[in-house]
Amino acid sequence: MRLKVAEYSVIYALGALGYCVVEILWRGYSHWSMTVTGGICFMMVYYVNDSLSQNLVWVKSLISAVAVTLMELAVGCVVNLVLGWNVWDYSDRHISLLGQICLEYFILWYLLCIPATLISEQIKTNIFGGKQETA
Repeated sequence: MRLKVAEYSVIYALGALGYCVVEILWRGYSHWSMTVTGGICFMMVYYVNDSLSQNLVWVKSLISAVAVTLMELAVGCVVNLVLGWNVWDYSDRHISLLGQICLEYFILWYLLCIPATLISEQIKTNIFGGKQETA
């Protein structure tokens, strides 16, 4: 149990940092709430990759992209719609839901989940010395 806490703490930290870097490169700035969200999202990608290790990368990446998009919806509803922080607004995008998620960014999340899945696999194998668990 202690190893899993340490393992997921490292994954969270890497995801928090990575998410902010990607967002700063993409739009020039980030918000602290995205740091928190990024850590959670990478933990989800890591968990999906670990749990579904026998599946193809594109399948794991698709499942991860759905999870990340749902997290973006949940966080967006809180930080943007309830708290009014206006961290992002996709209302002007085609096929958006409440201005918090849209098809365009789902596709981008899918494309980002491919390397994130591969990276999480390398972290699991090379840093934590474990093979991917089978579902």
